[in-house]
Amino acid sequence: MTTIAPLAERLRPTTLDQYIGQSHLVGDGNILRQMIDTGQVSSIILWGPPGVGKTTLARIIARASGSPFYTLSAVNSGVKEVREVIDRCRADNDSMFATGRPILFIDEIHRFSKSQQDSLLGAVESGIVTLIGATTENPSFEVIRPLLSRAQVYVLRPLEAPQLRELLDRAISTDVILSTRQVDVRETDALFRFSGGDARKLLNILDLLMQSTPADKPIVIDDEGVTRRLQQNPAAYDKNGEMHYDIISAFIKSVRGSDPDAAIYWLARMIEGGEDPEFIARRLVILASEDIGLANPNAMLLANATFDIIAKIGMPEGRIPLAECTVYLATSPKSNSAYLAIDAALARVRDTGDLPVPLHIRNAPTSLMKEMGYGADYKYAHDYPGHFVRQQFLPDALDGTRFWNAADNPAEQALADRQRQRWGR
Repeated sequence: MTTIAPLAERLRPTTLDQYIGQSHLVGDGNILRQMIDTGQVSSIILWGPPGVGKTTLARIIARASGSPFYTLSAVNSGVKEVREVIDRCRADNDSMFATGRPILFIDEIHRFSKSQQDSLLGAVESGIVTLIGATTENPSFEVIRPLLSRAQVYVLRPLEAPQLRELLDRAISTDVILSTRQVDVRETDALFRFSGGDARKLLNILDLLMQSTPADKPIVIDDEGVTRRLQQNPAAYDKNGEMHYDIISAFIKSVRGSDPDAAIYWLARMIEGGEDPEFIARRLVILASEDIGLANPNAMLLANATFDIIAKIGMPEGRIPLAECTVYLATSPKSNSAYLAIDAALARVRDTGDLPVPLHIRNAPTSLMKEMGYGADYKYAHDYPGHFVRQQFLPDALDGTRFWNAADNPAEQALADRQRQRWGR
């Protein structure tokens, strides 16, 4: 009996002309388009949510380059498998029939351990293999720094409604099975909402609608029908993946909005759905710095401790420190003054460029530098009453500029009062 591939696999693009989305990377003149057109493929990491075309893009790059293509899944591959593939790539390079540097695609590279990632370093650095990694998690946290420095990271975005509509129309008109059926598209809001920017999910839902509709009946796509079908068959789409971004958004906004009950509810939804506890803990650290900040500096300490504890004890016990930290952050006073200050300073740096450091606060490790005035007239704060003395620390062009402004909470108002006493402003 012949097995029919799922709709998502039947419609998988094989060329860039068939590829939908990510125009900021593969559009005319953009970086990955140029890489594919020239055949000059370098090691890259594709970071984005599920179903946005990471694996497909890797296959298109390999197909266009004509290079040998190997794949590993971080879920079921260890150091042994990595070394075996690298040996095959080395043999490909030595072959008189070599057509290009082999490409090794690693799906879910964020699941590779440090030792597994270390085993890739030498081959990537020496040019034995071109690495293409795919990840749904921030590579800054999940990929070791030496490997990250040898690969450029590109961010893939969820598909938007026009792109999902294009995918829907293509499936209806070109799929070998679906194109033989009558399809009545009446409404797409529910279909696109449940898809969540995920092309695979949209096609899986469409596949479900087709399979649940008798062959002699038209396939009707409307909001009520899509919702009813998915409620009847919740396994038709990856609930955890589909809800990943919506639920973490609700969690963050509940903590920011000082609602501990809602925050705990969304935390429970993530835990019950199998969310990575370290992902949740990282978000708590970010919340503590971005949304609570100087209003309660202890929040950062507790969030960081929670992250460490989760790494040590894992789940299910980890749910307790996650809950403790969530309630603490939700009930803490809020401030984003540090967040606003660094963004304002970064914007000014970009506008003004590399302004010179005032001479009196420059480092003067040599006698020549001292003769040139480096460090001259610098006032050592601890030599003065209260360990403070007024002097200029910003570049001349920015003297008197304010980047940090205290938020309206007791902790920061106390800091502001102290600054007013010191600086008279």
